[in-house]
Amino acid sequence: MTGISAAHEQSIQKARKRIIESIGKNMDLYGITLSTGLLYGLMFFQNKPMTLDEMGEAMEMSKTSMSTGIRTLVDLNMVNKVWEKGSRKDQYEVERDWHQTFADFFVIKWRKAVELNLLALRKSLSELNELSAKHPEEEVLQDYLRSDIEKINQAIAYYLWLDRLIDTMESGDIYQLVPKEHVPDKHM
Repeated sequence: MTGISAAHEQSIQKARKRIIESIGKNMDLYGITLSTGLLYGLMFFQNKPMTLDEMGEAMEMSKTSMSTGIRTLVDLNMVNKVWEKGSRKDQYEVERDWHQTFADFFVIKWRKAVELNLLALRKSLSELNELSAKHPEEEVLQDYLRSDIEKINQAIAYYLWLDRLIDTMESGDIYQLVPKEHVPDKHM
Protein backbone atom coordinates (compact mmCIF):
# COMPACT_ATOMS: atom_id res chain seq x y z
CA MET A 1 0.00 0.00 0.00
CA THR A 2 1.61 3.20 -1.08
CA GLY A 3 1.49 6.30 1.07
CA ILE A 4 0.49 4.42 4.23
CA SER A 5 2.79 3.91 7.18
CA ALA A 6 3.96 0.39 7.99
CA ALA A 7 2.01 0.45 11.28
CA HIS A 8 -1.20 1.47 9.53
CA GLU A 9 -0.68 -1.09 6.80
CA GLN A 10 -0.17 -3.77 9.45
CA SER A 11 -3.45 -2.77 11.15
CA ILE A 12 -5.31 -2.85 7.83
CA GLN A 13 -3.86 -6.25 6.93
CA LYS A 14 -4.78 -7.62 10.38
CA ALA A 15 -8.39 -6.43 9.95
CA ARG A 16 -8.56 -7.87 6.43
CA LYS A 17 -7.07 -11.19 7.54
CA ARG A 18 -9.71 -11.52 10.27
CA ILE A 19 -12.51 -10.95 7.74
CA ILE A 20 -10.96 -13.25 5.13
CA GLU A 21 -10.64 -16.04 7.72
CA SER A 22 -14.22 -15.48 8.86
CA ILE A 23 -15.50 -15.64 5.28
CA GLY A 24 -13.46 -18.78 4.65
CA LYS A 25 -14.81 -20.52 7.76
CA ASN A 26 -18.40 -19.54 7.02
CA MET A 27 -18.29 -20.80 3.44
CA ASP A 28 -18.65 -24.36 4.72
CA LEU A 29 -22.30 -23.45 5.33
CA TYR A 30 -22.54 -23.25 1.55
CA GLY A 31 -20.65 -26.49 0.97
CA ILE A 32 -17.54 -24.62 -0.12
CA THR A 33 -14.08 -25.68 1.06
CA LEU A 34 -12.10 -23.49 3.43
CA SER A 35 -9.44 -22.78 0.80
CA THR A 36 -12.07 -21.66 -1.73
CA GLY A 37 -13.69 -19.50 0.95
CA LEU A 38 -10.31 -17.93 1.74
CA LEU A 39 -9.82 -17.29 -1.97
CA TYR A 40 -13.17 -15.50 -2.10
CA GLY A 41 -12.17 -13.46 0.96
CA LEU A 42 -8.85 -12.52 -0.63
CA MET A 43 -10.57 -11.42 -3.83
CA PHE A 44 -13.13 -9.41 -1.86
CA PHE A 45 -10.46 -6.91 -0.85
CA GLN A 46 -8.96 -6.54 -4.32
CA ASN A 47 -9.64 -3.33 -6.18
CA LYS A 48 -8.90 -4.91 -9.54
CA PRO A 49 -9.44 -8.28 -11.19
CA MET A 50 -6.91 -11.02 -10.45
CA THR A 51 -5.34 -13.76 -12.56
CA LEU A 52 -4.93 -17.32 -11.34
CA ASP A 53 -1.18 -16.68 -11.04
CA GLU A 54 -1.79 -13.67 -8.78
CA MET A 55 -4.22 -15.65 -6.65
CA GLY A 56 -1.82 -18.57 -6.34
CA GLU A 57 1.01 -16.26 -5.34
CA ALA A 58 -1.09 -14.42 -2.75
CA MET A 59 -2.43 -17.64 -1.24
CA GLU A 60 0.72 -19.70 -1.73
CA MET A 61 -1.26 -22.38 -3.54
CA SER A 62 -0.87 -24.11 -6.88
CA LYS A 63 -2.47 -22.81 -10.02
CA THR A 64 -4.47 -26.06 -10.18
CA SER A 65 -5.95 -25.43 -6.71
CA MET A 66 -6.74 -21.84 -7.67
CA SER A 67 -8.38 -23.03 -10.89
CA THR A 68 -10.60 -25.50 -9.02
CA GLY A 69 -11.58 -22.89 -6.43
CA ILE A 70 -12.27 -20.17 -8.97
CA ARG A 71 -14.35 -22.55 -11.11
CA THR A 72 -16.50 -23.32 -8.05
CA LEU A 73 -16.95 -19.62 -7.31
CA VAL A 74 -17.77 -18.80 -10.95
CA ASP A 75 -20.32 -21.66 -11.10
CA LEU A 76 -22.00 -20.22 -8.01
CA ASN A 77 -22.02 -16.68 -9.51
CA MET A 78 -19.87 -15.46 -6.60
CA VAL A 79 -17.00 -14.49 -8.91
CA ASN A 80 -17.14 -13.14 -12.44
CA LYS A 81 -14.68 -13.69 -15.25
CA VAL A 82 -13.76 -10.32 -16.70
CA TRP A 83 -11.93 -9.16 -19.77
CA GLU A 84 -9.21 -6.57 -19.51
CA LYS A 85 -7.74 -4.87 -22.54
CA GLY A 86 -4.17 -5.92 -23.19
CA SER A 87 -4.29 -9.01 -20.99
CA ARG A 88 -4.22 -12.49 -22.44
CA LYS A 89 -4.85 -14.23 -19.12
CA ASP A 90 -8.27 -14.86 -17.64
CA GLN A 91 -9.06 -12.46 -14.84
CA TYR A 92 -11.65 -12.70 -12.11
CA GLU A 93 -13.38 -10.40 -9.66
CA VAL A 94 -15.80 -10.90 -6.80
CA GLU A 95 -19.48 -10.20 -7.33
CA ARG A 96 -19.86 -7.17 -5.04
CA ASP A 97 -23.61 -7.50 -4.50
CA TRP A 98 -23.73 -9.99 -1.64
CA HIS A 99 -27.52 -9.99 -1.77
CA GLN A 100 -27.37 -11.20 -5.35
CA THR A 101 -24.63 -13.70 -4.50
CA PHE A 102 -26.80 -15.14 -1.72
CA ALA A 103 -29.86 -15.27 -3.96
CA ASP A 104 -27.95 -16.86 -6.86
CA PHE A 105 -26.35 -19.46 -4.62
CA PHE A 106 -29.59 -20.59 -3.04
CA VAL A 107 -31.53 -20.42 -6.29
CA ILE A 108 -29.00 -22.79 -7.87
CA LYS A 109 -28.91 -25.21 -4.91
CA TRP A 110 -32.59 -25.10 -3.96
CA ARG A 111 -33.87 -25.35 -7.54
CA LYS A 112 -31.92 -28.57 -8.01
CA ALA A 113 -33.21 -29.97 -4.70
CA VAL A 114 -36.80 -29.02 -5.52
CA GLU A 115 -36.65 -30.68 -8.93
CA LEU A 116 -35.09 -33.90 -7.61
CA ASN A 117 -37.44 -34.19 -4.65
CA LEU A 118 -40.60 -33.35 -6.59
CA LEU A 119 -39.68 -35.93 -9.21
CA ALA A 120 -39.25 -38.64 -6.54
CA LEU A 121 -42.35 -37.59 -4.61
CA ARG A 122 -44.59 -37.46 -7.67
CA LYS A 123 -43.36 -40.82 -8.96
CA SER A 124 -43.95 -42.45 -5.56
CA LEU A 125 -47.34 -40.75 -5.23
CA SER A 126 -48.36 -42.11 -8.62
CA GLU A 127 -47.24 -45.62 -7.72
CA LEU A 128 -49.05 -45.55 -4.36
CA ASN A 129 -52.24 -44.18 -5.94
CA GLU A 130 -52.07 -46.93 -8.54
CA LEU A 131 -51.60 -49.56 -5.81
CA SER A 132 -54.55 -48.09 -3.91
CA ALA A 133 -56.77 -48.18 -7.00
CA LYS A 134 -55.90 -51.85 -7.65
CA HIS A 135 -56.74 -53.00 -4.10
CA PRO A 136 -59.61 -50.88 -2.76
CA GLU A 137 -60.94 -53.75 -0.63
CA GLU A 138 -57.79 -54.20 1.49
CA GLU A 139 -58.42 -51.92 4.47
CA VAL A 140 -55.06 -52.38 6.20
CA LEU A 141 -53.25 -51.62 2.94
CA GLN A 142 -55.49 -48.59 2.33
CA ASP A 143 -54.67 -47.24 5.82
CA TYR A 144 -50.94 -47.48 5.13
CA LEU A 145 -51.34 -45.93 1.70
CA ARG A 146 -53.54 -43.08 3.00
CA SER A 147 -50.93 -42.22 5.61
CA ASP A 148 -48.06 -42.27 3.13
CA ILE A 149 -50.02 -40.39 0.49
CA GLU A 150 -50.86 -37.68 3.02
CA LYS A 151 -47.19 -37.34 3.99
CA ILE A 152 -46.14 -37.20 0.35
CA ASN A 153 -48.76 -34.53 -0.41
CA GLN A 154 -47.47 -32.45 2.53
CA ALA A 155 -43.93 -32.78 1.20
CA ILE A 156 -45.07 -31.78 -2.30
CA ALA A 157 -46.84 -28.72 -0.87
CA TYR A 158 -43.60 -27.75 0.90
CA TYR A 159 -41.51 -28.08 -2.27
CA LEU A 160 -44.05 -26.08 -4.27
CA TRP A 161 -43.81 -23.35 -1.59
CA LEU A 162 -40.00 -23.51 -1.76
CA ASP A 163 -40.24 -23.21 -5.56
CA ARG A 164 -42.27 -19.99 -5.14
CA LEU A 165 -39.68 -18.70 -2.64
CA ILE A 166 -36.97 -19.43 -5.20
CA ASP A 167 -38.99 -17.50 -7.79
CA THR A 168 -39.10 -14.46 -5.46
CA MET A 169 -35.34 -14.62 -5.07
CA GLU A 170 -34.76 -15.03 -8.79
CA SER A 171 -37.05 -12.13 -9.70
CA GLY A 172 -35.80 -9.87 -6.91
CA ASP A 173 -39.28 -9.66 -5.38
CA ILE A 174 -37.79 -10.95 -2.13
CA TYR A 175 -36.36 -7.46 -1.55
CA GLN A 176 -39.90 -6.04 -1.39
CA LEU A 177 -40.59 -8.41 1.50
CA VAL A 178 -37.16 -8.10 3.12
CA PRO A 179 -35.56 -4.86 1.90
CA LYS A 180 -31.80 -4.59 1.52
CA GLU A 181 -30.00 -2.51 4.11
CA HIS A 182 -28.46 0.66 2.78
CA VAL A 183 -24.75 1.17 3.30
CA PRO A 184 -24.21 4.05 5.72
CA ASP A 185 -22.41 7.06 4.27
CA LYS A 186 -20.15 7.45 7.28
CA HIS A 187 -17.49 5.11 8.59
CA MET A 188 -18.35 3.21 11.75
